[in-house]
Amino acid sequence: MAVSRVRSWLLVALVGGLAMLPGAHAAEGYRQYLLGDRALPTPDPVRPGLLLMGGGDRNHDALRWFMGQAGHGHIVVLRASQGGEIGEEFYREVGGIASVETFVFSDRAAASDRKLLASLRKADGIFIGGGDQSRYVRYWRGTPVAQALDAHVRAGKPLGGTSAGLAMLGQYLYGAMDGGSLTTPQALEDPLGPGNTIETDFLHLQALQGVVTDTHFSERNRLGRLIAFVAKAEQQAGHALIGLGVDEDAALAVEGDGRARVYATAPGAGVTVVRGGLDTPQREDQAMQLAQVETLGVGTASVLQLPQGTVQAPAFQRRYRVKDGVLMALEQPTLVIHGGAGVERASMTPADEAEARAAMEQALRAGHALLQQGRPATDAVAAAIVVLEDSPQFNAGKGAVFTHDGRNELDAAIMDGATSKAGAIAGVHRVRNPIQLARAVMAHSEHVMMVGDGAEAFAREQGIALVAPSYFRTEKRWKQLQQALKEEANHQAHADLETAKHFGTVGALALDGQGRLAAGTSTGGMTNKRYGRVGDTPLIGAGTYADPRCAVSGTGWGEYYIRAVAAHEICARVKYAGQALSRAAEAVINRQIPAAGGDGGAIALGADGSFAFPFNTEGMYRGWIGTDGVPHVAIYKDDPLPARE
Repeated sequence: MAVSRVRSWLLVALVGGLAMLPGAHAAEGYRQYLLGDRALPTPDPVRPGLLLMGGGDRNHDALRWFMGQAGHGHIVVLRASQGGEIGEEFYREVGGIASVETFVFSDRAAASDRKLLASLRKADGIFIGGGDQSRYVRYWRGTPVAQALDAHVRAGKPLGGTSAGLAMLGQYLYGAMDGGSLTTPQALEDPLGPGNTIETDFLHLQALQGVVTDTHFSERNRLGRLIAFVAKAEQQAGHALIGLGVDEDAALAVEGDGRARVYATAPGAGVTVVRGGLDTPQREDQAMQLAQVETLGVGTASVLQLPQGTVQAPAFQRRYRVKDGVLMALEQPTLVIHGGAGVERASMTPADEAEARAAMEQALRAGHALLQQGRPATDAVAAAIVVLEDSPQFNAGKGAVFTHDGRNELDAAIMDGATSKAGAIAGVHRVRNPIQLARAVMAHSEHVMMVGDGAEAFAREQGIALVAPSYFRTEKRWKQLQQALKEEANHQAHADLETAKHFGTVGALALDGQGRLAAGTSTGGMTNKRYGRVGDTPLIGAGTYADPRCAVSGTGWGEYYIRAVAAHEICARVKYAGQALSRAAEAVINRQIPAAGGDGGAIALGADGSFAFPFNTEGMYRGWIGTDGVPHVAIYKDDPLPARE
């Protein structure tokens, strides 16, 4: 390497906070780092195996398995970016090996370097780091390095990889050859398009014949794109393949006979198998249409057999379809609810908590019963919210707060994600269950929103139950108003967080057995509000929103949710940016809205069955129920709320 090239690399390393590691060496086309003594004998027998790591923090138990397969001898790490950090981790943190040698490639010429190839031949184990997989394809395909990797595995030695290093190991692989990283919405919008760069003839590993791999799987919402990878690869191959998606917090250890087990650093982390043989041929420049695809979960108690893709004791078995490029869970009815953010432990009695938990469980069971009967998502949403509206514990319906004038003004909205139809009402005083009126607006009128007296006139026409205004009076809410009026008169800050910042809303989201979504929200507004104030709840896109792939119901400081168009923003991030639902919801509720000065929470549900409960207050009433019919509820941030397996 020329002196100027060495100086340039040193400058980059120092600026990035990296110093040349002990044993580092620069040569033409690569950098080399060495820790340990290559002259030491390999202590134990070397055994075959593959280690497939999902791209997060590396699981040291899995790495110790890998080092054991390598006889605790000499490891070679291959990379195409960064430096010798993985080698440092292997040698100093995982330990138990004689040496680790790292080669960082900067061009294709290095793949023919004699010294590098000699190290590969002598290695007891080889590990491929993360980075840009297109570099691996460009630097190694059809070179002596690729041949050496195949020969290494044929010789009965272990090979591992993480992130891009895992993505390269399957017979068919996503090469990211256009320099981008395909998201699920992009992949399903045009599965045969030029952005889905499926490559082959790279490595030839028996255990991964007929396999397409993917990484950072659940965390980056990649099920849809793996299905697209399999679809395009099958049309290239002319026969059935399988997809293998590894979560960030998981590693798959494959023995020489193809039996594979999961190591996990987080609960629920694992591997997803996409069963190929997809029955619907895809067409150029068209969104994916797929009647059915089956997936199997590989958890820590499962055994996966490769390359067949069979699973003993699967963590889950799920079916999906893809309609117009949208991935939909089939036969996985799910209901998610909230009863409002802003809950403070100090203001709650044990009786309050028990009543709230019982009401949420009742709401979940009511909606779930309809989903189990095959009813649409809108039915389940309305049924769950009616239960919450009838409970005085929540700020909606019976438990609505009072305005400055001592009245109750109720708002609600519902939206059908499958049809984009919506109904909303605001400022009503006598409608017992506002969600039912909102649904009638959606189903039996040409309008989306009705307000005040006109909405109540429509309620009478539709046979919606009306009650005397006194029905909504509760002593708890009346005392809250009196306290707020006193504080206002004395120019004091409002002391009750539950009502101070527009908290107190109920909401429900449902995914029915056909993969259709719906969202609904209902509220009594804010204590001491004036001038007919309307918050985000009845505004489609602000507090309530559903489309074919995403549904959201918000609870918080409504003015900020309106300005952010918060519910729609979450779904837009899922659709256009390809973000996982949980990441999209977290970004909007816990970063974007607080940055503007607001706070609150939300529930979000995806057509793929994923859901999220972001909030930034001490508590938020929340819960969910799935196919097993067991309701799960929580109130405070530290309350356990099981995730879907």
